[in-house]
Amino acid sequence: MVKKAPRRTAERILEVTLALFNRFGEPNVSTTLISAELNISPGNLYYHYPAKDELINALFDRFERALNELLGASDDVRDVEDAWFFMHTLFELIWQYRFLYRDLNDLLSKNRLLETHFQSILKNKTRAVKALLDGMRRSGALQIDSREIEATATSMVVVLTYWLSFEYVRDPRNALEDQNAQAALLRGAQHALNLLAPYLETSQRAHLIKLADAYNRGTK
Repeated sequence: MVKKAPRRTAERILEVTLALFNRFGEPNVSTTLISAELNISPGNLYYHYPAKDELINALFDRFERALNELLGASDDVRDVEDAWFFMHTLFELIWQYRFLYRDLNDLLSKNRLLETHFQSILKNKTRAVKALLDGMRRSGALQIDSREIEATATSMVVVLTYWLSFEYVRDPRNALEDQNAQAALLRGAQHALNLLAPYLETSQRAHLIKLADAYNRGTK
């Protein structure tokens, strides 16, 4: 039997660090805890990532690249079905790197890279949501004045950016555990899309309600 090549240590470090950050929050995870979880020496960890910020930055870089790739899909959204899938996929990615959003303000206050790059992320999210709204408007699924698109897009980006913080405040001990992922993602996508309800064409509004009901039943 051919043995599988061992995963590179640097890759394993990032995987374990992400899991610990997501579970306990970045401020509560030390490099000592990370090396202990990996069963490697602190020196081995420092060889690959000499500072905790380098771990954060490496994980953020992965998130940013995946997010920017995903945001491009907003150009193809034409109706509620498309928008629902897009929003849910977006929240799944945010959940995968949820420590960034759970501890966002703290991270931005002490990490210059995140401070500057998250401003770009907000701009890219807003641009993507505006593209989504424009595509739905041009297809007839959405009846919205072009002057309202900017404010509506900003409101949706606020939900996208701070939804997990809201979930955490509601139930700090359980909200961000893996078993609660599906319900949290559903609520986030649903509330973001509910901002479109006043502008949706009648059949599209009915379809949004139908989708929400179906997914709500599936998470109970």
